[in-house]
Amino acid sequence: MKDMDIAEVSRRTGVPASTLRYYEEKGLVASIGRRGQRRLFDPAVLDRLALIALGRAGGFTLDEISSMLTPDGLPKMDRGRLDAKANELDQIIQRLRAIREALRHAAKCPAAGPMECPTFRRAVRLAGAGRFEVAPLAPFRAEAVSVTRRKRETGDVRLE
Repeated sequence: MKDMDIAEVSRRTGVPASTLRYYEEKGLVASIGRRGQRRLFDPAVLDRLALIALGRAGGFTLDEISSMLTPDGLPKMDRGRLDAKANELDQIIQRLRAIREALRHAAKCPAAGPMECPTFRRAVRLAGAGRFEVAPLAPFRAEAVSVTRRKRETGDVRLE
C-alpha cells in the first residue's frame, strides 16, 4: 500500500483531520512528509489509529496511550496496567448493570410512579449519596412494590 495523505487516512479511519493533526502534535502519530500542503502518512498509521481508538474506548487518556506507544509505532504495553484498567472496567460495568436494572425496574414497576417504589427510591438514595458504584444494587424485585401498595391502602403513605 502506498503512502496516504491526511484526507485518505481520515476517510479510512473516520478520524477527523483536525484530530490527526492533534495526535501528531501529541506524538501519537507521525507524518512522513508532505504532498503539497497535505501531510503524508505511512499505511501503518491505520493500525496505530486503531490501537489508539481501542485505548480511548477502554478509558485510557491520550497521555496513557502515548506512554504505551514507541516512537517507531510499536506498542509497549505494561500488562499490569492493562489488567488494572480491565478491573476498573469491571467495576464500571457492574455499576452500569445496576443502573440499567434500576431503570428497567422503574419502567415496568406497577407502582403509581417510580418515586413511589421503595426499590427505585433505594437506587436514587444510593446514587444521591455517591454510593451507587460502591454498593451496587442487588437484582430488583417487583414484589417490593406490594409494600408501597399496602402503605397506600392502609393510609401510611410515608416514603422510605
